[in-house]
Amino acid sequence: MTVSDSGAHLGGGFNPPQPTARGGPDYGRFIEAVRDLQDHARAADAPDEVITRAADLIEEASRLLAPYDADEWCSPSGRRTDLPNRGNVLAVPLRTRVTEDNRMVGTARFRRFHLGRNGAAHGGAVAHLFDSLLGSASYQLSHSQAQRTAFLHVDYRNIARVEHDFQVEAGIDDMVDRKIFVSGRLLDGDRVLAEAHALFVKLKPGQP
Repeated sequence: MTVSDSGAHLGGGFNPPQPTARGGPDYGRFIEAVRDLQDHARAADAPDEVITRAADLIEEASRLLAPYDADEWCSPSGRRTDLPNRGNVLAVPLRTRVTEDNRMVGTARFRRFHLGRNGAAHGGAVAHLFDSLLGSASYQLSHSQAQRTAFLHVDYRNIARVEHDFQVEAGIDDMVDRKIFVSGRLLDGDRVLAEAHALFVKLKPGQP
């Protein structure tokens, strides 16, 4: 059962998220604790009794939260504009800003949770980062409120290691009717780790 305080949702796929303070002052701490847990779950080589105790505690936390599941329009996740990634635990941690020349720049960090193998971030995590980065650039730089990814192409140039801070940049290349063409790069200083280009399409009114 989910809880909702907004009634029926009337819009299409991406109505603008209404900023909220729900979750209170510890919501950012809560999200970071979940990220830490994901990292430890990926890294831990603990004794059996420690894993058993950890499983008990995680199940207890799930039971504590379960009565308060809300639909996506009411949950603070994705609507806490005061937090990185709007408090969305799914996204790769990313901090960005818009420059005076209408581009997006910022920093990104792959967690241990995003490990592929041999210290490198999983390729799917890199693609996920670009979908978030380029989608955010398309949304913020075009001032279009409702759009979806039509395609995303990623070129992997060098390994992006987990638990390191990297630079990101993105911008709009062209806009044609409902189509927004965006490209961006993941950088370690002057070294290009990956680059991507994507097409986002503005949704029609009520389109899912």
